[in-house]
Amino acid sequence: MYLGIDLGTSAVKILLVDEQQKTIATSSAALNVQRPFPGWSEQDPASWIKATEKAIGEIKVNCREQFSQIRGIGLSGQMHGATLLGKDAKVLRPSILWNDTRSHREAAHLDANSKFRKITGNVVFPGFTAPKLQWVKHNEPE
Repeated sequence: MYLGIDLGTSAVKILLVDEQQKTIATSSAALNVQRPFPGWSEQDPASWIKATEKAIGEIKVNCREQFSQIRGIGLSGQMHGATLLGKDAKVLRPSILWNDTRSHREAAHLDANSKFRKITGNVVFPGFTAPKLQWVKHNEPE
């Protein structure tokens, strides 16, 4: 038995499969996205843990025997989010998600510097992490 865990933007999704990759059970737990201002998209990382515990708990209750035979866990998750931790490893602010566009000015500034495209091979978009970190530096330095 294997357990797949996917942290998506809208839900945590769980998949229990057997050795032949046959689906035994699925479960999900919804996540809320906070949009306090236009272009903003944030989540509280604690909600990821609660949703994961809820969805795994459902599989455990409904498939007790198979759950006890899990031999591996696979993880996948959201892309380009910025979850900032303090020196004490505690979350400093809600995570800025991949689809947040507040850092469009920072992205344009970074993209104007040719070294970024040369190093990364990509255009610098607001959804990437580096512009988000620059936004936090300029707007929430504390």
